[in-house]
Amino acid sequence: MDKRGSRRKSSARKQRAARAAADKPQGRLQRWTRRLLVWGGAIALLGALFIALAVAFAARSMPSYYQLKATQTAQTIVVRARDGTEIVELGPSFGKWLTSDEIPQVMKDAMISVEDRRFHSHFGIDPVRTGGAIIEGITGSRARVGGTSTISQQLARNVFLNNNRSIDRKAREAILAMALEWKFSKEQILELYLNKVYFGGGAYGIDSASRKFFSHPATELSVAEAAIIAGLVKAPSRYSPTADVDAAVGRASVVLRLMKEQGRISPDVTVDPSAVRLKEEASQNSVRYFTDWALPQLDLLLPETFEPIEVWTTLDVGMQRAATASIKSNTPDGAQGAMVSMDRDGAVLALVGGTDYVQTNYNRATDAMRQPGSSWKLFVYLAALESGYTPDDRVVDTPVDIDGWRPRNSSGRNVGEIDLRTAFAYSINTVAAQLGNEVGFGTVASMARRFGITTEINTYPAMVLGSNEVRLIDMTRAFAVVSAKGSSVEPYGILKVETAEGELLYQHEAPRRSQLVPDYVAAGITDLLQTAVATGTGRAAQIGRPVAGKTGTTSSNKDGYFVGFSSGITTGVWMGRDDNARVGGLQGGTAPARAFAAYMRYAVKDRPVEEFDTDLQLPEWQLEPDDEYMLGDPEDYYFIDEQGNLIEPGTSDSSRGDPFADDFDRTLDPDRPRVPAQPGQRAPQQTPRGADGAPQAIGDDFLDEATGARREPRAAPTARPTQPQVQ
Repeated sequence: MDKRGSRRKSSARKQRAARAAADKPQGRLQRWTRRLLVWGGAIALLGALFIALAVAFAARSMPSYYQLKATQTAQTIVVRARDGTEIVELGPSFGKWLTSDEIPQVMKDAMISVEDRRFHSHFGIDPVRTGGAIIEGITGSRARVGGTSTISQQLARNVFLNNNRSIDRKAREAILAMALEWKFSKEQILELYLNKVYFGGGAYGIDSASRKFFSHPATELSVAEAAIIAGLVKAPSRYSPTADVDAAVGRASVVLRLMKEQGRISPDVTVDPSAVRLKEEASQNSVRYFTDWALPQLDLLLPETFEPIEVWTTLDVGMQRAATASIKSNTPDGAQGAMVSMDRDGAVLALVGGTDYVQTNYNRATDAMRQPGSSWKLFVYLAALESGYTPDDRVVDTPVDIDGWRPRNSSGRNVGEIDLRTAFAYSINTVAAQLGNEVGFGTVASMARRFGITTEINTYPAMVLGSNEVRLIDMTRAFAVVSAKGSSVEPYGILKVETAEGELLYQHEAPRRSQLVPDYVAAGITDLLQTAVATGTGRAAQIGRPVAGKTGTTSSNKDGYFVGFSSGITTGVWMGRDDNARVGGLQGGTAPARAFAAYMRYAVKDRPVEEFDTDLQLPEWQLEPDDEYMLGDPEDYYFIDEQGNLIEPGTSDSSRGDPFADDFDRTLDPDRPRVPAQPGQRAPQQTPRGADGAPQAIGDDFLDEATGARREPRAAPTARPTQPQVQ
C-alpha cells in the first residue's frame, strides 16, 4: 500500500517538474514555434488554395487570345497635307501586328534581357524579385513596392489595370499575370506584350515604334535599334530618341551590356547605338492650329468608327511655313497674330492661330471674335453698289450727324466732293456713314450675313465702321466671295478620309455654288479693293502683281486687319492683344499688310498673274441716258422734262444746257471739238496717273489734302491725332 502511494507521489512530482520545465522561456519558444508552423502551414495552404482559385477564375473569365489581339484603346489618326506629306499623327498608333515568327529574335532577346531575364522559367511572377521587394516593403526602405514586374505582369497591367503602384494593385497584377501564364503560352504572351506595350510618342507596339523612330517596319530592326526600343519601356518620355537622343543612346548601351552578360549576343560584337539614323520629326507647332479646326469636322463627315484612319487635308506645307514665318516676323512685340489663307474654291491652304502653339493653343483665326475696323466697309460698299452706285459716282465728304452719332475721319478733316473709289481707297468714315444710312443699316447687316459672317450683327449706325465682332476666317471667306466674282464660297479643310488599308470613307464634293451678288457688283467692289491697295491705305500689301484688299484699324489701335486676294488666293490677317489692350503703332496698313505681302509673295509665286475683271456691265435699269444712246438710234428715244412733258429729240431747248450733251455729240462725231465746260456744268473726269504710269484715284495734291500729308520732307514722324479713329 505504501509502495503504491509512493509511486503515485513520484508520478505527480514528475508532472509538476515537466510543467515547470515547460514554463521556462526556452520551452515556451519551442511550443509557440510548433504552433506557428502548424498554423502557418494551414494559412499558407488556404492562401495557396485561394490564389489558385483566384487564378483559375481570372483565367476562366479572361478574354481569348484573339480578343486581346484585336483590342486597342483609342483611334489613330494620321493627318496628311494635300500632297500626301504626313504632318501629324494623333492618338495612339499600333502599327502592324507582328506574329511571334515575324518578330526579330534580336528584339525578343533585347526585351527579355532588360525587362525579365527569367521570363522562360517563372510562372507569371518572379519569386526572386518579388521576395526582395516584399522584404524592402516590410523594412520600410521604400514607400511603394516597385521594380518587380515581369513581362507577364506588365502585360496584365497594360491590358487590365492602371499604373497605380500600390500593394493592392500589385496583388491583382500578380493574379492576372499567373492567369495569363495559365491560359496562354510564353510565345503568345511575348507576342501580345511586344505588340501592345507603350514606347512613347503615342506608339504602341514595336512596329509603331520602329516606324515612328526609324521610318521602317519592325521586321527590319537592327541590334542597335532593338536595344533603343527595348530601353524605352522603363521610361518612354525620358528615353525617347525624339526628346533626348543622348538619354536614348545611354539606355540602349545598358540593354546591350545586359544582352552580353546573359549570353544573348556575343561579347565580341560591337554595336554603336549612337550611329542609328533617327527619323526627322516634322514641326507640329502652327500645324496644330489647322488640325484643331479641321479634325472636329470628322464627327459630321464620317460614321462612328474606331479603326485607324488617314485624313488628307487641304493644307499646303510650304504655305503653312510661309504663313507661320510671316506672322512671327511681323507681329508687334507683346501682341498676337493670326492668318487664314484659302483658295478660290474655299480650300484652306494655311491657317495660323497664334505666334506659338506651345505657349497657347487658343485659335485666334477661327475662334477669336474681334472688331474688323474698316475692313467691314466691304459690306457697306457692296450694299451701295447693289443699290445703284458705281465706283465713279460722286459723293461728298462732309460732317455727318446720324441720330447724335458724329463719326470723324482719321485725318480729322473733310475734303468735300470725291468719287466713291477715292472714298473707299482712303477709308473715309463720313462717306461710309452716309452710304450706310442711305441704303439702310439692316441692308448692310444682311449683306454681311449673305457673305458668310456668322457672329451676331447689330444695326446701330456705328456698325458701318466695323464695331461688330467677327471671326477672321469669316472675313476671309467674305473676301474670297469677291475673288470668286460674287459666287458663294464654303471654307473646308478635309479632302478625303481613308482607312489604313486604303478604303475610301469620305471624299470632298464641291457644294453647289450660288451667285450672291450680280457680276457688276462684284466687278465694282473689286475695282474699289484694287484701288485701296494701289493708292490707298493698303499700299504696304503690294506684291508686284494685282492685289485687291482692305485695311482695318479699331479705336486706340487695339486691332489691325488686312484682308485681300491675288491670283485666286484670299488671305486674311489679324493682329492685336488677347487682353484687348492698345498696341502702339498698330494699323491695318502697317504690320498686317506687311505680313500679308510677305506671305502672298510665296503663295502666288507659282501661279499666273491674273488681272482683275473690273469692267462694269450695268443692268439696263442702271444705265445713264448717254449710255442708252449707244444701244440704238437716238431718234428712237423720247425724254421727259421736270414737269413730265414729253420732249422729242432735236426739239429740246438748248438754253437748258445739258451737261452731257457735248460728251454725247463727241461720241457720235469724235472729231468734233470739245465745248469748254460752263459754270455749273460737271467737268469730265480723267484718271490721274502716278510716276510709274499706274492709274491713281486722284491727283497727288488732292491726296495730300485728303490725308493731311505735306509735300515737304518730314524730319520726324508727325504726331498722331488726339482722338484715334476707325480707318
